[in-house]
Amino acid sequence: MPRIVQTSRCDWSSIGNNPLMLRYHDKEWGVPVHNDKTLFEFLTLEGAQAGLSWQTVLNKRENYRKTFHSFHPLRIARYDKRDVQRLLGNPGIIRNRLKINATITNARKVLEIQDEFGSFDKYIWRFVGGKPIKHKFKSLAEIPATTRESDAASKDLRQRGFKFIGSTICYAFMQAIGMVNDHTTNCFRYNQV
Repeated sequence: MPRIVQTSRCDWSSIGNNPLMLRYHDKEWGVPVHNDKTLFEFLTLEGAQAGLSWQTVLNKRENYRKTFHSFHPLRIARYDKRDVQRLLGNPGIIRNRLKINATITNARKVLEIQDEFGSFDKYIWRFVGGKPIKHKFKSLAEIPATTRESDAASKDLRQRGFKFIGSTICYAFMQAIGMVNDHTTNCFRYNQV
């Protein structure tokens, strides 16, 4: 009889047994991202999550991509009041005026950072010295909501005019884009990323 091998994952990934959550955990979460468009996507989605579950955002991710022009900051930076009304009427995304306006503002701020640093990637990765921080957490309970690095990044982003980027959101963003490896040590992805 064939032996069944159980794959050990971070506890949060199997909540609700959602295939999107499992795929996100197994393929994306914690993998270093250096593409400005993808970085902006994660920045937007983490801000949209504020007060909600990641699963809710992940279930709406494809709608976000369609609605927000595949997260091209230049396109989104040009949005006006009509676009905000269009977005508020779209049930496929989180229809929160503050979060929608934050996405537009943040797109404009990403463009400013690209002008100043050459890319958003060069700017954001400075907060971890250009390479991922690999933690050694054994359980979800050990993972902090914020760190010294997320505090510094959040403060700088807010000073530059970004919205929905408090330290907790910033840390979730850093985890998502692989600036920190917070897979628990028993997770099969821990040594892979």
